[in-house]
Amino acid sequence: MPRARWLLPLVVLLLWLGAAGPLNGLGAKLTGLQENDVASFLPDSAESTRVQELQSGFQPVESIPAVLLWEDPDGIDDAALADIGERLEDATAVAEDADALAGPATPLIPSEDGEAVQAFLPLSPDLSDDLLPVVDDLRAAVEIDGTDSFVTGPAGIFADFSSAFEGIDGLLILAAFGVVLVILLVVYRSPLLPLLVIATAGLALTAATAVAYLLADGGVITVNGQSQGIAAILVVGAATDYGLLLVARFREELRLEESKYTAMRIALRQSWEPIVASGATVVLGVLCLLLSDLGSNRGLGPISAVSVTLAVLAALTFLPAALLLLGRAAFWPFRPQFGSEPKAGRGWEGVAALVGRRPRRVLAGSLAVLFAAAVFAPGYEADGIPISDAIQGESDGVAGQEALGRHFDAGTASPTIIITPQETWEEVAGTAAATEGIASVVPFTAGPPLPGAEPLVVDGRVRLDATLAVAPDSTAAVEAVQDLRTTLDDADPEAIVGGETASNLDARDSGARDLRVIVPSVLVVILIVLALLLRSLVAPVLLVATVVLSVGATVGVAALVFENVFGFPGSDPAILLIAFVFLVALGIDYNIFLMTRAREESARHGTRKGVLRALAVTGGVITSAGMVLAATFGALSVLPLLFLAQMAFLVGFGVLLDTFVVRSLVVPAAVAIIGDRVWWPSRLAEGPTAAEPERELQTV
Repeated sequence: MPRARWLLPLVVLLLWLGAAGPLNGLGAKLTGLQENDVASFLPDSAESTRVQELQSGFQPVESIPAVLLWEDPDGIDDAALADIGERLEDATAVAEDADALAGPATPLIPSEDGEAVQAFLPLSPDLSDDLLPVVDDLRAAVEIDGTDSFVTGPAGIFADFSSAFEGIDGLLILAAFGVVLVILLVVYRSPLLPLLVIATAGLALTAATAVAYLLADGGVITVNGQSQGIAAILVVGAATDYGLLLVARFREELRLEESKYTAMRIALRQSWEPIVASGATVVLGVLCLLLSDLGSNRGLGPISAVSVTLAVLAALTFLPAALLLLGRAAFWPFRPQFGSEPKAGRGWEGVAALVGRRPRRVLAGSLAVLFAAAVFAPGYEADGIPISDAIQGESDGVAGQEALGRHFDAGTASPTIIITPQETWEEVAGTAAATEGIASVVPFTAGPPLPGAEPLVVDGRVRLDATLAVAPDSTAAVEAVQDLRTTLDDADPEAIVGGETASNLDARDSGARDLRVIVPSVLVVILIVLALLLRSLVAPVLLVATVVLSVGATVGVAALVFENVFGFPGSDPAILLIAFVFLVALGIDYNIFLMTRAREESARHGTRKGVLRALAVTGGVITSAGMVLAATFGALSVLPLLFLAQMAFLVGFGVLLDTFVVRSLVVPAAVAIIGDRVWWPSRLAEGPTAAEPERELQTV
C-alpha cells in the first residue's frame, strides 16, 4: 500500500517529462506560422479589404515594394549616378537569385534637389520568413562609399519589424524565467522549490506552444509575433502564480498534518477550486477577444486560453506529484515540521490588524488614491502608432523613410488606392487631388504612366493611385485618408479607398469598435464566474468594481508616464483593449484567491474576522504572485517594439497596483464594512455556520 501512494505521482511526473521532448519539437515550429501583415487581420467588411480584392484585377501579380534610396547632402553627380545604377543591377540580381523578384525594377528617379536618387524593386509577397534575409542582402548590395544608402518602403520597414520577433523564442523566455527565478529564490529562500515551480511553468509553456502550433497549422487560429510573445509570458506568469498558491497551502498543511499525503490531499482540496476558477476567469475573459473585428486579437484569445488551461493543468498535476515525491525536503533548508510555528507572514497580520481597526479610513484613503490616478485616464492617447515609431532602436527602414521624406513625396512607395466607377473617375481624381495631404493622383494604366494615357478599366472600374505628401504609416497620413474617404463620399459614394494607410485606419477603427464591444462582455463574463464561485451577488459586483477602478487608475498613470516620462508618440486601441482584458482577468485572480479563503474563514468566524484572517494568511503568497506576474510581463520590454513596452508597463504596473492596494486594502476594508451581507443571497449572509472545527491560523 505505501508503494502505491508514491507510484501515481511518479507516473504523472514521468508522463510530463516524457512528453516534453516531442512537445518542444512541435512548439519550435510555431514561429514559422506567424502572420504579421496588418491587412491580413482586417475584417472582410473593411473598405481596405474590399479594395485589396478588387486590386487584383488591375495588378494580378502582387508585390511588396522595396524602396532603394541613395542620399548625399553634397549632391549626386554623374559618376555617383553611374555607381548607383550598378548597385541597382546588383540588387535586382540578389532578388532574382533569392527567387524574390515580383517584377522589373523601375528606372532611377533623381530628386529635384539633386541630393537623392530612388528606385522601386517589387518583391514577392510570398517571402514570409525569407523577407528579412533578402532585405539584408539588398542592403549590402546597394552600399556605396561616401553615399548613404537605404532599403526602406513597406519591404524594408516590415523586415525591420519582423526582426524584432527573432528573439521571441530565446531572449523573451530567458528574461521571463530569469526574473521569476530571482523572485522565487527571495520568496522561498530554498534552492530546490523555485526550480520545481519554474519546471512547472516551463512544461506548461512547452505544452501550450505545441498545442498552439497544431491549432495554427490546422487553420483554427492565426498567430502573429505579438500574440505568441504575450501568450508565452502569460503561461509563465499564470503557471507560477498557481504554483505559488498550491505550494503555500501545502506548506501550511505540512505544519498541521504529519503525513505529506494527507497534507497534499487537503491542500489540493482547498486550492483546486480557486486555481480552476482563476484559470476559468482568465480563459473566458481572453476568449471574449473572439468578438474582435481584428484577426490579431481573435488569434490572441484562443492561444492565451490554451496557455492558461495548460498552466492550470501543470499546476494541479506535475507540481503536486513533484512535491509529494520530495515531501518536506522540497522546502530545504527551511522545512515545515509538523506542529511547528511559521516564522513568516507577521507583516500581513499587521496589515490585517490595521484594516480591522480602521476599515473606513483605509477604504477612503485607498479609493482617493485610485480616483486621483483615474482622473487622468481620459488623457490616454490611443489614436494609433505609426509602424516606423513602433520600432525602437536603430532601423534602416525607418531612417530611410525619414530620408525619403526629405527629398520626395513620402508616400511614393505606398500609394493610396482608389477604386471608382469608370464614369466618374475624372471627377473623383480631381476631388482626391484637391484633398489636403494628397500630393498627386494618377490613373493606373496598362503601360507606363505617361501623361494623357488612358486608365485601365476592369469590370467597369478604374484604379487611381494617390500619393500622400506624408509618410504613409504616420498619424497624419491616416487623418489624410480619413478626410479623403469623407470627401469622396460626397463626390461618388461608390468610390472606395484602400492601401497601406487605409488598412492602418481600418485597423484603428476596428480597435475602437472592439473596445466598445469586448469591454462590457468581459465584465459580464467575469461577474457570472464570480457569482457561481462565491455563491453571491454582492461580492462579485464589489470585486469587479474595484478591479475596473484599478484599471482606470493604471491607464491614468500610463497617460502621464507615457507622455511626460517616456515620451511615447501615442498608443493604439488594441493595446488598451488587450491590457484591459488581462488586467481585469488577472486582477480578479488575486481577489478570487483572497475571497475563496475569506469565505472559508467566514463560515467559522464571521465575515469581518474571516476576511482579515484571509488577508493575513494569503498576503504573502498573493503578493509574491503579483510580483512574479508583473515581472514576467515586464520581460516584454526586452523586445524593441513600442507596443510591447507599453503592454509591459500597463499590465505590470496594473498588477502591482491591484496586488498592493486593491486586494490588500480596498477589498478587505470594503468587505469588513459590509459584513455578512457581502455573501447575499447565500446562507453565509446569515452569519457563520461553525460547521468546521477551529483550526489554527497559519500565515505564509
